[in-house]
Parts: sequence; C-alpha cells; structure tokens
Amino acid sequence: MENNVHLCKGCGEVKKDSGHLCDPVKITDAYVCEHCGSAHKDPRHICKPKLQHINFVCIACGRVAELPKQLCNPRDIVLMAKEEPPTKII
Repeated sequence: MENNVHLCKGCGEVKKDSGHLCDPVKITDAYVCEHCGSAHKDPRHICKPKLQHINFVCIACGRVAELPKQLCNPRDIVLMAKEEPPTKII
C-alpha cells in the first residue's frame, strides 16, 4: 500500500493528499490515526474520539493508552484523579 501523506513546507500541516497544501512534500514516516483518520507526524496524537478510550497514563514519559501493557510504567487515570499522583517511578 502506497503512503500518500504530505507535509506543507510553508505551514507544517499534514494531509493525506497534497491537494490543499501550498507547498506539499511527500513524507514516509507519517502516522494515520485509527480513531479519527487524520494524518500526523507525531504518533502521540490525541484526538477527541481517542480520548474516549484512554484509561492509563505512563508516569515515566506521559504517554497515554487504552491498555496498561502499551505503556512502560502505567497508572490508572481514574485512580490518579481520586488520589495524589505519584511523585516517583515505581
């Protein structure tokens, strides 16, 4: 499958196709969000549909995920809201 993700050299916007970009450059290391379908350079992109599925946060790097096994040092977000957040990595 060919990657048709482009980056605008002028404004930095990322789109699946080059049609609405003023100075498009094809990029190969793009990430297409499985929740909203938009293209991004950063795989840590968080959109509104993705927020509904997020349950855990890594207290080491700050990354968020749906399952704890997707993080290096996970902490349940609901429990963090009820208690004091941890101050050190366990």
